[in-house]
Amino acid sequence: MAAVALGLVVAQRLGLFEVFSEPARIKQALVELGPAGYFAFVAAYAALQPFGVPGTIFILAAPLIWPWPVAFALSMAGTMAASVVGFSFARFVARDWVSKLVPARFRAYEEALEKRAFFTVFLLRLIFWMPPMLHVFFGISRVRFQTHFWGSLAGYFLPLLATAYFGEKVFDAMRNAPPSVWIGMGVATITIIVVFWIVTRRSMRKVIPS
Repeated sequence: MAAVALGLVVAQRLGLFEVFSEPARIKQALVELGPAGYFAFVAAYAALQPFGVPGTIFILAAPLIWPWPVAFALSMAGTMAASVVGFSFARFVARDWVSKLVPARFRAYEEALEKRAFFTVFLLRLIFWMPPMLHVFFGISRVRFQTHFWGSLAGYFLPLLATAYFGEKVFDAMRNAPPSVWIGMGVATITIIVVFWIVTRRSMRKVIPS
């Protein structure tokens, strides 16, 4: 907890909160920082995301700032760091308090987590990515730290790779697209989400006996 608090104080002193509040300033500031910008990105991600700032802001911004291999590496580093911070906070600092905040939808996976820990962590990360409450759920569960770490890494890999590789390309293609294209993309996205949800629900039913 002291490390998190110290990190927040340092971020505030360095003006990182002000920088990350304006997208245009993010790219300029991080590019000007050079390699130090990598650290600033990961540090801000790890300090802010577990406590409510959406991680998607960081992973969508990364490919617009750096080449996709760098964006992928930084997105993965930041996401894993944020996951570890959230997990550790729930397990070692505020376990009793945060356990009351975990949504019922995550509680339903407790039995599966005990029987198939790695696969369940992998699947939940693949489906939900990195909401703070999922960090908390894993933190108060019986899953071991190393299982959580490697399962999360595996679950994050493909979504973050796709976001880093296609992010800038999709943004450039859609920036000047007519409304009809946006509507078509919206319909396609919803369809993909629905199909993906159905498939993952069936997978989880196999993990969790009726």
